[in-house]
Amino acid sequence: MSFMDNIKRSLGFEETKPTISKENHESALDNLSAMINNLTKNENQPNKQQHPTQEKPPKPGQAPNYNPNPRPTPVYDEYEVITPEQSFYEIVLIRPKTIDDINYVVDQVIEENNPVILDLSFLEKESAANFKLAGDKIKQMRARYGAQALLLARTDDKDLLIVSPKKVRVINKG
Repeated sequence: MSFMDNIKRSLGFEETKPTISKENHESALDNLSAMINNLTKNENQPNKQQHPTQEKPPKPGQAPNYNPNPRPTPVYDEYEVITPEQSFYEIVLIRPKTIDDINYVVDQVIEENNPVILDLSFLEKESAANFKLAGDKIKQMRARYGAQALLLARTDDKDLLIVSPKKVRVINKG
């Protein structure tokens, strides 16, 4: 059984009775081809009687009107796609207690390009030498790598700084 035979049988144009004449069979095929031609003609020709401003909105429970001529897909070859170097920045809030914590901050800023918020109050109270070393490392990052450091808040129990890489601009307005 061929593909066309399957289509004819599924549409009901081919009957299984052997008494059907060849003429009836050909007329059924002619009807099928005429129906297909009518469908394709209706899709290719827009309906001139309807005007887009005269279309009525669909009633509740009714499907909206279908536009057989969809808009063409826009071509984006003329535009340049911009992709960010980093899709997001992790801003780490850390309260360093040792020099290893300060080295971690340096790695985050220099190698990972992530800004870091530091609370240096613990180092200031517990170890003046480590506090001075942390200040020296921040100065070196600013001088060698263009990192930015900005004091956010200084109180009795907090000493907050933000240290960011050169690519992340931190601006003090006010």
